[in-house]
Amino acid sequence: MKTVLITGVSRGIGKALTDKFLKEGDFVIGTSTKGIANRQNENLLLFQLDLANPASIKDCSNKIVSLKRNIDILINNAGTVVEEEANEPKINIDYLRKTLEVNLIGTIDFTENIIPIINQGGHIVNISSRAGSLTHAGYELNYPAYRISKTGLNMFTKILAKRLEGKITVSSLHPGWVKTDMGGEEADMEPTEAAEYIFNLANSQVETGQFWFQGKKFPW
Repeated sequence: MKTVLITGVSRGIGKALTDKFLKEGDFVIGTSTKGIANRQNENLLLFQLDLANPASIKDCSNKIVSLKRNIDILINNAGTVVEEEANEPKINIDYLRKTLEVNLIGTIDFTENIIPIINQGGHIVNISSRAGSLTHAGYELNYPAYRISKTGLNMFTKILAKRLEGKITVSSLHPGWVKTDMGGEEADMEPTEAAEYIFNLANSQVETGQFWFQGKKFPW
């Protein structure tokens, strides 16, 4: 039984991931902005975490550390999009600040607090996006704040992978276009399908500091 910490488990990919790990017999520590999720399981613990709030990050981290239960896998799944698709590519600074607080700064803050209790040989998986790939930049210009946040998260993956090399594997992952509140109903992938790919990566011994999509390296 592995101990898995997943942020943003109340819906979408996070919910599907939680169900997958529980089905496989693992112990899941999950977070959501309200600290609740529509499921109960003896191998599931839930905590409130608002990644835009430093006090919430500190409180949640302290509670998890106080469990005295080391983490095998950390999946930074929680994220936000505050922009509307119709927005022009001109960057709205208010949107940018709100997006970076959750998708980048809050995620880094939370991760740094959890690293001391991640087991040797553990795996940190940052749920990124094709939207954060510099290789694909320029094809579309919508959601600029979201794109900037995911590019920053990818850089965090590279820096952290180098820092933890030989101790903890760190990966970025593009989950695909998934039918979630964020992805919309037009998306071509169900959350359960995306969860399968994430589950497989999280449990694989792969080269650290890489960007993945469906089990293959994805261009930065």
